[in-house]
Amino acid sequence: MDILTIVSELAGGMLTTIEIFVLTLVFSLPLGLIIAFGRMSKVGIVRNITKIYISIMRGTPLMLQLIVVYFGPYYIFGMTISSSYRGTAVIIAFALNYAAYFGEIYRSGIESMSKEQYEAAKMLGYSSQATFFRIILPQVIKRILPSITNEVITLVKDTSLAFSIAYAEMFTQAKALAATAHNVVPLLAAGLFYYIFNFVVAMAMDYAEKRMNYYN
Repeated sequence: MDILTIVSELAGGMLTTIEIFVLTLVFSLPLGLIIAFGRMSKVGIVRNITKIYISIMRGTPLMLQLIVVYFGPYYIFGMTISSSYRGTAVIIAFALNYAAYFGEIYRSGIESMSKEQYEAAKMLGYSSQATFFRIILPQVIKRILPSITNEVITLVKDTSLAFSIAYAEMFTQAKALAATAHNVVPLLAAGLFYYIFNFVVAMAMDYAEKRMNYYN
């Protein structure tokens, strides 16, 4: 089996892997900000629930969370699970998991900002919302971008965990192809794809960091 045949066989899985990656970021990044607000809330019950959520998401394997999200509706509520739900379950599990990590990253960035900036913005007539979104958040993003980059790079590799619920992303297809071809070339091709994908993501994040390094 030549390399072109292997790439053509894996093409569909590659697109699925990219889809998981993009949709996870689309949902987890804004959800992480909401979680950060909950974690810093002055309302005790909201703060504690958010802390428990973060603890569970960060303290249990993502593979286990995938299995629970996919099989949970059947075993807990007796609902019928269709094969089309696999993709939805993957995105839900990934988004909930990564939102917990992003939430803590956001929180650390927000809490690192000095109170004087809030006071100065108030004196200039900015509302609380305008102060946060126009003054604080841009600075927070600049500070936390290296940490976000680490999580984004990890996400590229974690997409392979979708195989745990038999979702046909690239790693699942590579394993099946390797078993059929009786060699490891498809797995090596998959590894090369992950490396190139990660390289492109790292370059893009590095470019973003340099663009935001406006003090230099």
